[in-house]
Amino acid sequence: MENQTSQNAKPKNLFDELYKDYRFREGFHTCINCGTCTAICPAAEFYCYDPRKIVTTVETKDDEKIEELLKSDTIWYCGECMSCVTRCPRKNGPGLVVMALRELSIRLGYFVESEKGRQLLPLMHALAGSTLKYGYCIHPKMFKWENHKESGPVFKWHLEHLEQSLARLGANYMGDGPGILRKIPQESLDEVKAIFDVTGATERMKLIEEYSAKKAREMGLTDEEYEQRAFEYCSDKHFNR
Repeated sequence: MENQTSQNAKPKNLFDELYKDYRFREGFHTCINCGTCTAICPAAEFYCYDPRKIVTTVETKDDEKIEELLKSDTIWYCGECMSCVTRCPRKNGPGLVVMALRELSIRLGYFVESEKGRQLLPLMHALAGSTLKYGYCIHPKMFKWENHKESGPVFKWHLEHLEQSLARLGANYMGDGPGILRKIPQESLDEVKAIFDVTGATERMKLIEEYSAKKAREMGLTDEEYEQRAFEYCSDKHFNR
């Protein structure tokens, strides 16, 4: 594990490293600090989040400030809806800048220094894990009611009687042939895995696993305890009041 993560040492200049990302070059032009991106941003309505400040921070080219950003919760609030791109009078794309920041944060292992960044691990297992195993980004077999008690007792019953419930809805649950929630052929799952490999998603997932395991040891937690804590814990510091 140490061999792979050690290859991702901090670059000499973080701004230059960001600039290598085509999304950054596409979304980073000349910010005039008008705040239109923040005004239109859905995430800014709920979170203590200001995409204008992200662009302004990166614009300084100050390594310390950029590193602080890479280790912060801030870059994980964005929903990547790209509303900012449609409104910016200078054609900036703060959402694209955030995507580049997230990529670099993962590559350098900085994401584990923030509460929201640590949530990458359970999110990855839930979505990417389901996609690779079943061919669906969300699949009933990956859903644990114990982790979503807010869904209530009725949904708990449905999960306990999944085949019966889905049959009444006309689904072809894990069956051959067409239909809702049909079983995805292994050939297709192998193709999905190949796409993950070629696009770098598999490598990124390994980095998230490795840096998370290292952080779990620092926190005195097992891997399972670390992931459960990342999944369950959410402080109130993130939200607008």
